[in-house]
Amino acid sequence: MDLQFLLDGFAEGLKNMTWLEAVAIFFGIASVFYSMREHIWVYPTGLISTSIYVWICFQYKVYADMGINAYYFGMSIYGWFVWSHPQTQTKVLPTTWMSSKEWHWATWLFLLSFVILSSVLKAFTDSDVPYWDSFTTASAFVGMWLMAKKKVENWYFWLLTDLVSVPLYFYKGLILTSFQFLIFTILATMGLIAWIKSAKSHAEA
Repeated sequence: MDLQFLLDGFAEGLKNMTWLEAVAIFFGIASVFYSMREHIWVYPTGLISTSIYVWICFQYKVYADMGINAYYFGMSIYGWFVWSHPQTQTKVLPTTWMSSKEWHWATWLFLLSFVILSSVLKAFTDSDVPYWDSFTTASAFVGMWLMAKKKVENWYFWLLTDLVSVPLYFYKGLILTSFQFLIFTILATMGLIAWIKSAKSHAEA
């Protein structure tokens, strides 16, 4: 895959892009940007993007990702509440690391989600990417849960989601959405670095 191939794909994506996909991409990138900065606007921007992607994923038969976007929508409401109503002495929910118990639950949640989703997609849908779709959905499922709790490790799961979503959406013909996940990968790396610094500052305080 050379640079010209990617440029041609990007140009083709621009040509075929709908205004709905453009709006979803804009607010999706905005949401990740605000998440990286630990800003509460991560949730309202995310609500707009995910509600649109529910419809887009249904149209392109990416059913597990359709479900995860519906889950994002619900978790965005939950996360918005948790971030704005911290159960601590501080006005802002602090960024912290996961405990070994939380790692245990997160790992099992990921594996169980992947197995169930891939089995359902293979048995009951016409999806041609059941394993890719299930992998990105399972990792995003855990990532969103950890982000709502403001755990540093949420970025590990988002990186998994983003890296696999780049070829997945490219294959499905959603070229600009694929490029969006490439941008997400860069932002997630920056977010991980920023949240590590934030967690260290909180621990020292």
